[in-house]
Amino acid sequence: MCWFPQIKADNVEEGVYLLRRLFENKVFIISLVVVLLFVLAALTAGEDSKLNVVRNILSVPLNPLQKGIKTAGDKIKDTINFFRDVRKAREENIELKRKLSEAERELEKVYRLEKENENLKKLLSFKEQFAQEMVGCNVTSIDPGNWYEIFTIDRGSKDGISVNDPVINANGLVGRVSRVDLLSSKVVSIIDTESSVSARLSKSRDLVILRGDAQLRTEGLCRLDYIPPDVEVSVGDKVETSGMSSLYPKGVIIGEIIQVVKNEGQFDYYAIVKPAVDFRRLEEVAVIKMGQEGEGNQ
Repeated sequence: MCWFPQIKADNVEEGVYLLRRLFENKVFIISLVVVLLFVLAALTAGEDSKLNVVRNILSVPLNPLQKGIKTAGDKIKDTINFFRDVRKAREENIELKRKLSEAERELEKVYRLEKENENLKKLLSFKEQFAQEMVGCNVTSIDPGNWYEIFTIDRGSKDGISVNDPVINANGLVGRVSRVDLLSSKVVSIIDTESSVSARLSKSRDLVILRGDAQLRTEGLCRLDYIPPDVEVSVGDKVETSGMSSLYPKGVIIGEIIQVVKNEGQFDYYAIVKPAVDFRRLEEVAVIKMGQEGEGNQ
């Protein structure tokens, strides 16, 4: 008995039809299943099995296919692991950046607190130096310009502030109160052209006058006038308030001399002073409550 019908196909449609008829043949299907089971048994047989010969024969054509499948599988696995590692690294990078940002903010906060603590210690030393009461203030606004020539503080008459009260910070003399409102006040700094301060040379103890200058103020500097002709001043000499007027208390540091200018043919000369206060970065100041009002600016 012939299991397979005789195939004589002259075209594709005839071949498809015959193939369909072939798979409808139960004997063919049973035979195909038996062959597949035999192949499977041969491939999984032990080393001592008689089917081992068949397995060896089948492994020859199947070996390259198995290697190809294994290689492709390994590459797919490596690719999946690579993208998994990339995603994990990206997530770890984002987390590290977040932690770094938090650490930088905390470091800035610590630095700011240390700076504020240092300034408070200096102001406390000033407070011990002067008998007058001091009021801490925040700078809230400045008049147009890059320098704090005239600015506003957040304390006023309600806090006992008066016109002409001296203003200092942790580094030295800032200026004086020029106008007082209920909750705020205006301050004129020592670099303003309308400002003058009775000062003293710390080394020689000679009296001089510190003024604001139209040209020097753009650099945050002041001019020192009325230097006695017989007094030698040098770069680095300190300048402080003299206490000879009723406006500023004695001994408040003003700054240091950075240049001496001698006029040829004249007996007098002047010097350029760099204030101890940085007038480009004022944030907190203190007002010394002198308990008076007046028009003088000495």
